[in-house]
Amino acid sequence: MSHQYLPAVIELVRQAGVATLPFWRNDTLVTAKADASPVTAADLAAHHLLLAGLKALAPEIPVLSEEAADIPLSEREQWTRWWLVDPLDGTKEFIAGSEEFTVNVALIERGRVVFGVVGIPTSGRCYYGGAGLGAFCADLPAEAEQIFVRIAPPEAFTLVASKRHSSPAQERLLEGLSERFGDLQLASVGSSLKFCLLAEGNADCYPRLAPTSQWDTAAAQGVLEGAGGEVLDLKGVPLTYEARESFLNPSFLALPQAAEWRAELIQLARALD
Repeated sequence: MSHQYLPAVIELVRQAGVATLPFWRNDTLVTAKADASPVTAADLAAHHLLLAGLKALAPEIPVLSEEAADIPLSEREQWTRWWLVDPLDGTKEFIAGSEEFTVNVALIERGRVVFGVVGIPTSGRCYYGGAGLGAFCADLPAEAEQIFVRIAPPEAFTLVASKRHSSPAQERLLEGLSERFGDLQLASVGSSLKFCLLAEGNADCYPRLAPTSQWDTAAAQGVLEGAGGEVLDLKGVPLTYEARESFLNPSFLALPQAAEWRAELIQLARALD
């Protein structure tokens, strides 16, 4: 299955990724936003390209971008469908010269992800998918390969960890998982690529008990859901994207939907909530 907008969005994400590259590993100016997070000319170049492209593709669908999020809740509450965009996810990785930054676009309908596209500018690789649509990875547009989560670890249980963010609660969860599975293997990667590791079957679980924003997660959640995964809050309820005053997500768990240890993980997480 596919979606009428998906091919055009994949191309827009690729173009936005190309727009970031002239600034990568150059002395690009870094400024601080109101929340003290960094923004660069690359963020803004990708933002403007995506904003224009999405409006041309579907003028009736509003756009909520990290770089233009000052839209009143009273307006956003009227939306039934909207684009949720992170023009450059992993800005700190970008500034540090790492390749682990992405361009993310998700289509949201009534708070749920319809599909998401995650592009890696430095390699041209693109992940995309959604619940009921499947999930795919492509280095070139004509060479898409379907990807799936793995239900059980082949050897060590592999946990995806953030390179920059942890918390005492997350450390306690890791201790509980270690008691259940033995020694854990940790895979540390930046940006929304953490979800993609799960989606392509290279990791088993991504717990996030530290702050994220809606645009950080939506596109990659679509990919993971298309691959047979899910994203739950610590009560075991799916992570959704209804209009709220705050754009911050609750703590969450990303995992294969059919994992036999799913209930145990949720029980461990509830003890932390």
